[in-house]
Amino acid sequence: MTNPFFTASPLPFGLPPFAEIADEHYRPGFDKGFTEQLAEVERIVRDPDEPTFENTLLPLERSGRILDRVSAVFYNKSSADSTEFTNELEEEIAPLYAAHSDAIRLSAELYARIAAVHADRERLEPEARYLVERYFTEFTIAGAALDDDDKALLRDYNSRLSTLTTRFEKNLLADTNELAVVIDDVAELDGLGEGEISAAAAAALDRGLEGRYLVTLVLPTGHPYLSSLTNRGVRERIMTASRARGGRGNEFDNRELVLEITRLRAERARLLGFDSHAAFVTADETAKTPEAVFEMLGALAPIAARNARAEQAALQSVAGGEPIEAWDWAFYCEKVRRATYDVDTAAMRPYFEAERVLQDGVFFAATSLYGVSFAERHDLVAYHPDARVFEVSNADGTPVGLYIYDLYTRDSKRGGAWMNSLISQSTLLGTPTIVVNNLNVPKPAEGSPTLLSFDEVNTLFHEFGHALHGLFALVTYPKFAGTNVFRDFVEFPSQVNEMWMLWPEVLANFAVHHVTGEPMPQDFVEKIQASSAFNEGFLTSEYLAAALLDQAWHAIGAEETVTDVAAFESAALQAVGLDNPAVPTRYSSTYFAHTFSGGYDAGYYSYIWSEVLDADTVDWFTENGGLTRENGDRFRSLLLGVGGSKDPLEAFRDFRGRDAVIAPLLKRRGLDGPGH
Repeated sequence: MTNPFFTASPLPFGLPPFAEIADEHYRPGFDKGFTEQLAEVERIVRDPDEPTFENTLLPLERSGRILDRVSAVFYNKSSADSTEFTNELEEEIAPLYAAHSDAIRLSAELYARIAAVHADRERLEPEARYLVERYFTEFTIAGAALDDDDKALLRDYNSRLSTLTTRFEKNLLADTNELAVVIDDVAELDGLGEGEISAAAAAALDRGLEGRYLVTLVLPTGHPYLSSLTNRGVRERIMTASRARGGRGNEFDNRELVLEITRLRAERARLLGFDSHAAFVTADETAKTPEAVFEMLGALAPIAARNARAEQAALQSVAGGEPIEAWDWAFYCEKVRRATYDVDTAAMRPYFEAERVLQDGVFFAATSLYGVSFAERHDLVAYHPDARVFEVSNADGTPVGLYIYDLYTRDSKRGGAWMNSLISQSTLLGTPTIVVNNLNVPKPAEGSPTLLSFDEVNTLFHEFGHALHGLFALVTYPKFAGTNVFRDFVEFPSQVNEMWMLWPEVLANFAVHHVTGEPMPQDFVEKIQASSAFNEGFLTSEYLAAALLDQAWHAIGAEETVTDVAAFESAALQAVGLDNPAVPTRYSSTYFAHTFSGGYDAGYYSYIWSEVLDADTVDWFTENGGLTRENGDRFRSLLLGVGGSKDPLEAFRDFRGRDAVIAPLLKRRGLDGPGH
């Protein structure tokens, strides 16, 4: 049988032939992919001619096609539809992949050739010159200039870290599933809507718990249901279960992994010439240093904490005698929001039917801005029955790519929401674009509508912003494709796309009652806008707590020893004044997937770092007429379309005409008032 990974797919846009891919194809695909790419690199370094861009960088960019195909499909499956097989293979492959990457990045011969081209780069056109600069910088920071003994030690660090971070993710998924809260009596779910109760019943039935209800956990500490559930005991059970993940002393305990991962990262950073892992990471981001990160986050933390304490006092006045606990905040927050602003976000849910949000909201905004259209391809098979395939076309009918939409949660899907690419556009390779959006919305029983919460609608717009970035990037070289930009810039386009959720023309087009067909009352929107800074003390504090915790773990020097995860976390939060028990960090260490398995290590600050650019860009759209093709085309051509092919801050200046300013962010988050 021919392995489908060995040749390019004949399907439209190169869509992987999911119907033909079986478990037995993955390991041979990886093995052949590793072998083929190393042979391709060997041919580069054995070329007797003087190093040039044409004989070094171009073949390097063309290398690894089989590995790209199998990796994209496998890691998408292991995230979105994992099985016991994928879990075992991922742990098996992780150190092999790390060793393979090191064989390329630590090759002295290849580094010497790249350095020679780098020394003569001024003769190259801009995108090619930037490609050489990126390779030279990345190889240098990765350790290509180390001696052989240090490289051997570095390979060991990278191999061990790849195994540990993979195990962290698998432990978290397993413990998250195991800690789902079982409810026996539907009366205990008072406050939830019909669709939410239906989803809980369906989730229980999937686990063989007929007649009961299952509340599955989400990735952050908080849970969407906490704002609605009237039963305080159930709220506490959900919050307690959420915060227990990865720290219960069972087989899925992540505490030792956290200690080992941070220790190895610190030792590796020292080997590479950095004071800490945070210094190693930020050296090749727009922030450049952890001090720059802390300067911004540390300045915002006391203001956010003060605002959160004021919000807590307001909640306490509504709650009465019982002190506000972490599981009470969202519930009483909604009461205060209703009392102060007459806003009831739960009352909005009937207006957010999922299909209408997608078609008449998310897609409509993209069409209005960029002229693109979306046609569902029922003839194309995705990786799971719930995943749907859409063909994306420009206004003139020319193809853009495929968009795969996977809305619902399942036990086999990791928590959170994300975008990833199955194939990325490259003129050099002649490849098209296929991007995937995954969310984790509970699936109601057959026949019941999927009604999204306010936050879930916002998340869909956010993730679709990443998808647009992936779809619109038009670059020559694979290295710059799609969202391959600095980590602390990658959230910028997705955060900008959130603005269209409440833009009047967009909201009016999708926010329609799923039964009556009536549009969402205008006063709902006005009240939401009037309360836009409401609860921002809490929201900013919980985010900053996680971002600063991430920085604290990765500021550890190689000579420092940490033995107690909970004590370290407590001290780190206390040091920045974000240790309010009623405002827990968005992610605690043992389930902080972003930093211990998701590639945001020492980089979780990226969201608010990018939000400076985002808030400034929202001001630009507002000042220039908002939802227009002219504005969309400018944003597409100068920012989304360049992918990673130029310095991102330079791309921002091209679009905005200047560097970003922080004032719009402070205003948005309510951090610009008196005394701030």
